[in-house]
Amino acid sequence: MEPRGTLAAFDHYLVAQALRFEGIVSGGTALNLLGILFRPVKECAVVHPRLPEEIRAAARAFAADRRRDGEALADEWLNNGPAVLAKQLPDAWEKRTEGAFRGAALKLQSLCREDFLRVQLFALCDRGLDLADCLAVTPTADELATLLPWVEQQDLNPDWPTHVRATFADLGKNLDHRRCKGGRGAAAGGTCARDS
Repeated sequence: MEPRGTLAAFDHYLVAQALRFEGIVSGGTALNLLGILFRPVKECAVVHPRLPEEIRAAARAFAADRRRDGEALADEWLNNGPAVLAKQLPDAWEKRTEGAFRGAALKLQSLCREDFLRVQLFALCDRGLDLADCLAVTPTADELATLLPWVEQQDLNPDWPTHVRATFADLGKNLDHRRCKGGRGAAAGGTCARDS
């Protein structure tokens, strides 16, 4: 799906159904909405809140309508795939979001850069399928060094930290960093604003 066009059509659909939804998204959809990347995606991953059943049902009905019009849109195109990570993000992450899409009935925010990178880097290490998205965000060597300890703590497998460090080093090479640091460091500019 082309995220902005699909979400605009879904917004009209929600208006017709007298439904509203506000959520926080991540992944390829967020990258498209923020103008960082332009490519089709398979889903719109909502980090928060849990999708109410009436919104899930509306999304499935909308997908069925789109398929009748020839678009390949899965029933679960709107989902809570990365929601489990919301519990592991640093405190007050919901306050550090930025606007991504605003319609009449649908309003979507994106994770801020630092939290977005946390989720994408974890996904890269966990599934190995998000390299293109990580490259599109172009994390700096300092950002990778800052976020490495957080990603290392997300799995209790004793081999996980070694795997994470190797994945980060490979990403650093793909980003043409001279050196992907494995230690702690200060995050570069563009990170989340901190609560005072």
